[in-house]
Amino acid sequence: MSYEFFLAKRIIGSKAYKSSISAPIIKIGIAAIAIGIVVMMIAIATGIGLQQKIRDKVVAFNGHVTISNYDSNNSHESVYPISKKQDFYPEFKSVTGVKHIQAIAAKFGVIRTETDFEGAYLKGVGGDYNWEYYQEFLVEGRLPDYTKKRNEEVLISEYLAKRLYFKVGDKFQMVFSKDDPEKLPNIITYNIVGVYNSGFQDFDAQYLIGDIRHIQRINKWKSDEIGSFEVFIDDYDELEQKGAEIHAEMPTLIDSNTITTKYPTIFDWIKIFDKNIYGIIAIMILVAGINMITALLVLILERTQMIGILKALGSNNWSIRKLFLYNASYLILLGLFWGNILGLGILLAQKYFKLFPLDPTVYYVSEAPVFISLGYIVALNVGTLILCLLMLLVPSYIITKISPVKAIRFQ
Repeated sequence: MSYEFFLAKRIIGSKAYKSSISAPIIKIGIAAIAIGIVVMMIAIATGIGLQQKIRDKVVAFNGHVTISNYDSNNSHESVYPISKKQDFYPEFKSVTGVKHIQAIAAKFGVIRTETDFEGAYLKGVGGDYNWEYYQEFLVEGRLPDYTKKRNEEVLISEYLAKRLYFKVGDKFQMVFSKDDPEKLPNIITYNIVGVYNSGFQDFDAQYLIGDIRHIQRINKWKSDEIGSFEVFIDDYDELEQKGAEIHAEMPTLIDSNTITTKYPTIFDWIKIFDKNIYGIIAIMILVAGINMITALLVLILERTQMIGILKALGSNNWSIRKLFLYNASYLILLGLFWGNILGLGILLAQKYFKLFPLDPTVYYVSEAPVFISLGYIVALNVGTLILCLLMLLVPSYIITKISPVKAIRFQ
């Protein structure tokens, strides 16, 4: 054990140290570190949590990559069909990392009741549809089953159900117009078997899920014709790369787009969260560092006589600086310890008890989601410790300017 570390331990453990003039300033420094780490943990956890939650909801309605006809218009409705007889369906073997591919079609219609009506898109799906996301969104009833013969079961959003006063088990009529305005529209009576709430009101207000075979019949498509394919990949971080690989595999008349291309506004918005997180981290570390600089200067001033004695006994400047840096490291670690306890407590409470709600019309989620990972917690603690110590190297330089003779006489 080095004598600098030994002396630092003795100073920290002494009763005089805890009741000295510098004690309140030291406590403020520890509190600044603790508050800083709490704020940084919350900023990272909620920032990444929001990004992932919003991203997953957009993926739930569209897949990571959408494959459709080049002639499709900009609306959500499937106008020109493409054949299911493709080399990449039902399994996309030519591109690694593709988890699932499913066929869908969309048709705009009007939901009609005795007292009201509402326009919405029927998203037609089949037996290949992956219900993983909707299983999480389901709030009442059950998911439809389209693996057998054509049926009238639908999954409706809680938003539409409340607007139209629907509940599970209710039946309603949906009117679909034909291309020829002189012909009578198609009217289908649907049965609500489940209600979902994704929290993404922009999508919830537009979509209900039904059997794709109804849309094929209305559009007079063949049984192997669909509106588009939705492709899901294993790793979102590889989206651009996999999107390019999928696009390269497309036949001449078929196009593909990633969700970031399809919804650029949403993904540009959630990218801003990264800048906010970096800004908060920089400010908190700066505030914590300034408080620790103040505490260190007070410690040096309070121990001026000790510094003079150590110099008189032959200690060099760097040894004495190390002594005070060891002391400061203890204070930083103490602040990090309490900050982690408090920060993790708040994050776990939010994760399991949903203490802080959010406006879903603004943030697309009803409560602040949190992402807890050992990786960023360790990186945050180590980074804070190193940066604060680096900031303390400058004020510790004042020790080199202290004269042993004057220091010993210092009162």
